[in-house]
Amino acid sequence: MSESNSSAACMADQNGAVPGEPVKKDENSRRGNWGNQIEFVLTSVGYAVGLGNVWRFPYLCYRNGGGAFMFPYFIMLVFCGIPLFFLELSFGQFTSLGCLGVWKVSPMFKGVGYGMMVVSTYIGIYYNVVICIAFYYFFMSMTNLLPWTYCNNPWNTPDCSGVLNTPRANATFANMSAVVSGVTEIVNRTKRTSPSEEYWRNYVLNVSDGIGNFGDVRLPILGCLAVSWVVVFLCLIRGVKSSGKVVYFTATFPYVVLTILFIRGITLDGAVSGIKYYLTPQWQKILDAKVWGDAASQIFYSLGCAWGGLITMASYNKFHNNCFRDSIIISITNCGTSVYAGFVIFSILGFMAHHLGVDVSEVADHGPGLAFVAYPEALTLLPISPLWSLLFFFMLILLGLGTQFCLLETLVTAIVDEIGTDWIIKNKTYVTLGIAIVGFLLGVPLTTQAGIYWLLLMDNYAASFSLVVISCIMCICIMYVYGYKNYFKDVEMMLGFPPPAFFRICWRFVSPLIISFILIFTVIQYKPITYNDYVYPSWSLVIGFAMALSSVICIPIYALFKIAMSEGSTFSERLKNSLKPDPDWGPALQEHRKGRYATIGPESVEVCPLKEELKDEGKVKLQEKEKETEKGKKDEIGLTIPGSNGSTLNPTPSA
Repeated sequence: MSESNSSAACMADQNGAVPGEPVKKDENSRRGNWGNQIEFVLTSVGYAVGLGNVWRFPYLCYRNGGGAFMFPYFIMLVFCGIPLFFLELSFGQFTSLGCLGVWKVSPMFKGVGYGMMVVSTYIGIYYNVVICIAFYYFFMSMTNLLPWTYCNNPWNTPDCSGVLNTPRANATFANMSAVVSGVTEIVNRTKRTSPSEEYWRNYVLNVSDGIGNFGDVRLPILGCLAVSWVVVFLCLIRGVKSSGKVVYFTATFPYVVLTILFIRGITLDGAVSGIKYYLTPQWQKILDAKVWGDAASQIFYSLGCAWGGLITMASYNKFHNNCFRDSIIISITNCGTSVYAGFVIFSILGFMAHHLGVDVSEVADHGPGLAFVAYPEALTLLPISPLWSLLFFFMLILLGLGTQFCLLETLVTAIVDEIGTDWIIKNKTYVTLGIAIVGFLLGVPLTTQAGIYWLLLMDNYAASFSLVVISCIMCICIMYVYGYKNYFKDVEMMLGFPPPAFFRICWRFVSPLIISFILIFTVIQYKPITYNDYVYPSWSLVIGFAMALSSVICIPIYALFKIAMSEGSTFSERLKNSLKPDPDWGPALQEHRKGRYATIGPESVEVCPLKEELKDEGKVKLQEKEKETEKGKKDEIGLTIPGSNGSTLNPTPSA
């Protein structure tokens, strides 16, 4: 008895549980589960809350009517964002499988899972390059004087004009009045190039004259890219067991930094005007279709729908976890963070505009222009500017890593689930290492002098309308091919209550319509990509569209393959068989396969443990069957005694 208890305690420790609490053992001993539900929520928050919350939403808000933009934004959150988030979480949790395995629901649509993998691959490649640049700026901030403060550097041009006067050794330690006194009058604003912009373009990137001219690899950026991938790999070395612990810091500390920067920002001159510019409603813009389109697109892309990450993260939940509650908490946290970040950004930009004597629109920017040019320049006006710069870029690093963890885990989980052997599960770390190495090598071209052109091309095409198509097809498959009644029963079996009527209506009608609207809006509003004054050549746009189509094309190609490989003498028979759920579809563990799943599928549906996990007595029914003869008498004597690990003994098999 004591030997059994010590074994259980050891197993609990390995699974991330608190010693002495065997109830926290993994429910799915073969795949593993989150150590606790907080880890899942924090990981999902880290996945959803990314760089776009800081550098895209505030800009969209002020460009689309300020406070008036909040109305369509939250309408889209309620009718599209939260329902889609709940749909993906419940989909992954029900089957305990990644973005490929879940398509046992209708095997013909497995191409949707491959499309998700392609999208996650593209995003993972360029996202880590952005993180590595944040690492570079973080390291460069470890100095008494930020290198983008003045125009007296070798990389500066005659057009450079800083917001501060001649360099002073003690400027970063002077009080605010001393720094303000150094502000120069910018006479010709239209020709001004800031030192932060020249530092970004001429030194950090050393940008070439076009996307086809790769030039040299920027070795400092390449080194930071290696650091970034090493950090991601180490945090995922044990899958969700290690990343679940890391997110306690990576998902929470950005809020500490945001709060510090917010308090610092609102105490500055001009901060109020910046915040007013951010929030002042322009109600007439609510009638503009573009505002609604931007709101829907921002909600859709910000929550990370159709990337495969939500399905993957939810697949490590315990079967009866309340993912309905989690979806609401995570979605609202994500959108609240976007709004909060706007105060942080525009309070500082308002301060900068005040001292330059220009309108806030003159200094407002989005994307890399905000993160690596506008905001860093504003930070040079603050006393002890390196400290604020360190905090800001450290926050960007953590926000990026939270998303990158899930992108990499999505690919790893999909591969491991698809192969499914004991060896691949035991050696999952090598799969993670292999993907990290490939991701690093594919990211090397983005560290060249033409890297910024390719990065923006991937950002605008590889993960744009293809996500909308994938999400729309997923809704159609679950609601109309598999059947909404079947899926509602599945959710009820898992959660103990059916999906609320509001979500049932959204899943069937509202959300698909909004997704279709986003797709149409994206096509109508399409404009060829540019970078500052550089216009991309047509051949590069063809590559961009090819990247966008590469994820969508997986869907019809796999569908045709599955139909051809399905049983049947006619096309209609093969089509029908390819649409039917796989016999293994349903909950992963035999103990959860109840109702209509109790008689579906062979006994092999039960998830078998790895060999070293067979010591956990009473957990796996396969082991009980092997020892049934030997333990016959003991079972009769202890008929009313629960198993040592809390499992229920069932000596009489059901008919």
